Amino acid sequence: MKKNFKTLALVAAASCTLGFVACSDKTVETDADDAKAAEVAAQFVDHTVAPTYTALAAKAETLASALASLKETPTDAGIKDACDLFLAAREQWERSEAFLFGAAGDFGVDPHIDSWPLDLTAFNTLMNNSDMLGLLDGEDGDVQAGELLSNALLGFHGLEYILFENGQPKTKDQISATQWIYVAAVAGDLRNRCFQLEVGWLGDAAPKSHIDKLEDIEMQYTVAGGDFSYGENMKNAGKAGSTYVSRLAALIAIVQGCADIADEVGSSKINSAYALGDETYIESPYSHMSITDFHNNIVSIQNVYYGGVEGSRNSGKSLQGYVKSLDASLDAKVVAAIDNALAKIDNMPAPFVNNFKDARNGEAVDACAELEEVLDEVIDAISNN
Repeated sequence: MKKNFKTLALVAAASCTLGFVACSDKTVETDADDAKAAEVAAQFVDHTVAPTYTALAAKAETLASALASLKETPTDAGIKDACDLFLAAREQWERSEAFLFGAAGDFGVDPHIDSWPLDLTAFNTLMNNSDMLGLLDGEDGDVQAGELLSNALLGFHGLEYILFENGQPKTKDQISATQWIYVAAVAGDLRNRCFQLEVGWLGDAAPKSHIDKLEDIEMQYTVAGGDFSYGENMKNAGKAGSTYVSRLAALIAIVQGCADIADEVGSSKINSAYALGDETYIESPYSHMSITDFHNNIVSIQNVYYGGVEGSRNSGKSLQGYVKSLDASLDAKVVAAIDNALAKIDNMPAPFVNNFKDARNGEAVDACAELEEVLDEVIDAISNN
């Protein structure tokens, strides 16, 4: 993280959310009565994080079940349906990337389920390892996959490689029996990690079956192994037991998550191929959904800023409302920067994997950089409030 932390609140947000660090229970004095910040944090948890992770977990569960069935009886129609399920789950994941702190960061979920490029050398070795395939084919194949396979063989991009070719679903004749063993196990592991995100933030409000699954496989989901869910931890910012020393620290962490993904989309996901020529860094090359991924990453910022996923927003309790109360002109800059980033990304020629040198990609890189810069201004405005 390259930001300059200017206040005690910002230092606390950074140090307490990057790992399991014990923080002071003392609230920053200037934040003691900031009820507005508390409302924004609660709105973020309940109307952005919760519905996104709930949808992600449900879709990942459906996908895992579908792939387990296809492993036994593959059909072209079933593979097509599974590809649609994959893309639906993928959409929710990409729309969560503005909040990769908390459970996603502490439990290493992001690299575990979303590393790329796929390690094809290791994959081919795995396909010829009967002992490993036997473990993946067992009743606990999902757990074995998560424990034995490297991140470069797991998650969305492992599934994408099996299911898609040149942007289209594969046929059953293109997927071998050993590949079905692999894909069913990896999908089960993906489901488990999506449950970890959902239960991690929602706690007891998550489906009991999802909680029971995590308990059964002994997968941690609370903050530092304690009693707080990540949602409770944020809602209780500034109170005893929370890792956020103040309510403003929680808001800064939220905005920092948005700034981080704006930077990643522009400088890494797009620019690594566009300006640096690193074709291996192109995400989602098999499904040809790279640009859709970029778009959904910016939507994740939009949802955070507007106070919820579409249909579940409350402007009065939104981050936007809070920023507007500090500086209406700054709010206008954020809105314009979000809209511009979406427009420039949508103007990129698809598929990205075949058009990564197009000049329009550079315009998207610049738009993402501008969005990151204005979000940095928001952090300054909050920390100096």
